[in-house]
Amino acid sequence: MNASSIHCPLPIPGVPQLEVRATHQHYGGQEVVKGMSFTLEQGSIGCLLGPSGCGKTTVLRSIAGFEDISAGEILINGACVSRNGFSMPAEQRRIGMVFQDYALFPHLNVAENIAFGLHGVSRRDRAARVEELLEVVGLPGSGRKYPHQMSGGQQQRIALARALAPCPALLLLDEPFSSLDVALRERLGIEIREILKQQNITALLVTHDQHEAFAIADEIGVMHHGVLQQWDSAYNLYHQPANRFVADFIGEGTLIPGENAGGGRVNTELGALEAEIPAHCRDKREVAVLLRPDDIVHDDASPMQAEVAHKAFRGADFLYTLVLPSGHKVLSLVPSHHNHAYGEKIGIRLEADHVVVFACEN
Repeated sequence: MNASSIHCPLPIPGVPQLEVRATHQHYGGQEVVKGMSFTLEQGSIGCLLGPSGCGKTTVLRSIAGFEDISAGEILINGACVSRNGFSMPAEQRRIGMVFQDYALFPHLNVAENIAFGLHGVSRRDRAARVEELLEVVGLPGSGRKYPHQMSGGQQQRIALARALAPCPALLLLDEPFSSLDVALRERLGIEIREILKQQNITALLVTHDQHEAFAIADEIGVMHHGVLQQWDSAYNLYHQPANRFVADFIGEGTLIPGENAGGGRVNTELGALEAEIPAHCRDKREVAVLLRPDDIVHDDASPMQAEVAHKAFRGADFLYTLVLPSGHKVLSLVPSHHNHAYGEKIGIRLEADHVVVFACEN
């Protein structure tokens, strides 16, 4: 099929496909989004990640054109689609949307669902586009089936194909896997990332599940109380969190007391660490050190002992919660053939490559 028959928008070289500039949104007298700014380049997959009520879906809806913003602006492919007092109609924004509940039409078959948004396209081109997308999402020959005859994962693929059919400038996905079981969610997330990358689609995902975010997105924005706390890669969010909220929300870890000894050295109960001390901590003697489970290594030969307070079996590993002599707790990932009992003391040593330090909270 000739893509020009559905008027695929061409990206402008050097211009982000999506740009959100210092947007604010209010409900009544309450500000629910505060100074939101981020960009997505052509072909990039972004994610807004955060707990329920943090404002992430509100941001998505404002990009889609379903809600107005009170300040700032939103640009798609270099063109302003939202600012205070102006909102381009949703149907003119060239945005594809995949909803949490799929929103498939039960009285239409799969082919008719996928073709629903193809207006002004010949019957022949419409049929060709449907067949092309069924191949893309791995459901060739399924056009005559109805949604109720498909599994949840298949329905999600159909919803994706329908959103991609008009060749949108931007694809938005609102908690797209929340109704699926964990195993299917992880597998489908990887598959959808591959499809989006293959099609060079710019996409923005909203989720509360960091595993989904890590599996799909190139860049992730962590939100809390309407504020974007950090926009970064999954690696940097985990190893270089901007603040305590990000450190606590991303991955697993604990904070233990440390003493700023100067010169990038921090003394802890588990030993001395080399760390990049943030500017706001450099004049403080007492600091808090973030330790991840992979920073604490089980070592029978180590003189440092910790007591097993809890353990969670994860197949290849145990996640141990260990109590240090001071009473502070740390987490440790230990190969599952080391099956220690509750209350047992085991040897541990500190092996931290990325040391994150925060100011102590009073």
